[in-house]
Amino acid sequence: MFSWQTTMLTLTSKGVKAMGKLTNSSLRKRIMDEWIYGFYRIQGVDFYNFNFHSHQEYEIYFFHSGDCKYLINNRIYELQPGDIILLDGMTLHKANPGTDSTYTRSMLHFSPKWLQESLIGLGVPNLLDPFKKLNNCLIRTGYDEFGQFVDGRIKEIARSLSHIDEEFQPTGKKNELLEAEVKLELIQLLMGIYKMSQKDLSQVTSKRSEKELHAESIASWINDHYSEKVSLDRIAEELSLSKYYASHIFKEVTGFTVMEYVMACRLNQVKYLLEMEPDQSLTDISRATGFESVAHFSRFFKEKVGTTPSHYRKTKRR
Repeated sequence: MFSWQTTMLTLTSKGVKAMGKLTNSSLRKRIMDEWIYGFYRIQGVDFYNFNFHSHQEYEIYFFHSGDCKYLINNRIYELQPGDIILLDGMTLHKANPGTDSTYTRSMLHFSPKWLQESLIGLGVPNLLDPFKKLNNCLIRTGYDEFGQFVDGRIKEIARSLSHIDEEFQPTGKKNELLEAEVKLELIQLLMGIYKMSQKDLSQVTSKRSEKELHAESIASWINDHYSEKVSLDRIAEELSLSKYYASHIFKEVTGFTVMEYVMACRLNQVKYLLEMEPDQSLTDISRATGFESVAHFSRFFKEKVGTTPSHYRKTKRR
């Protein structure tokens, strides 16, 4: 059975990741956490932060066993083994596990930017639609064939990520072939998820309010144009909305202003370029991501990330 619920988006300009010491049964990618990392069959609750949090990456969450209620904004899901949750990342969410049984789950976090070129090249850019259009949906598999497929794919991806990290530690160099394999494995997983949710995707538009659709169109426009000079006047004109209405409904639906979302998109892309384009200057990065000046770029980055762009880049290249 496939069920979904559209909820109010809450966007943040600085995502929060809850990390901790992993159990022996879990695998994790370390050298490219900004773009993809995975946990397979994490057990227990001792090390994990279960506060409400958000992050820039999309998330695939798989519930294996235990007693857990999952909260996404004001929605509460009573999880059953085999349940899969697809998260846009930006919406505040948290797990609330019980203590009477072992809480076991798997997760994949990945940046859509990391996959974008590959998906376009393969002619399947719509594979991310379940994350964009079914905002935070629950897939109840009951561990059927589809549930077993997703479980197996997450396990393989987590194992591949661990191999990449093992090779990186002694050499300090990334294995591009292994990274490509991870992308292909993730795309296979996304194809399966897309096929499962395709019927429901066609029904989303009619089930969402006009305000939600307008807020989504604003967010989509920003995702396409944040590297340019963005203003509320321009957004309103290009989307045929009044400036007041565009500003009001975006704040009402997301909880944040239009410009806060613009800056969140810019920051996410800056992080990507700092890691993936080591030879690109800070001046070029600031221009490519829509900042007015290098000074503004550096000041904003340090305010949100807690370190300078140069230091951030160095830590990612270690």
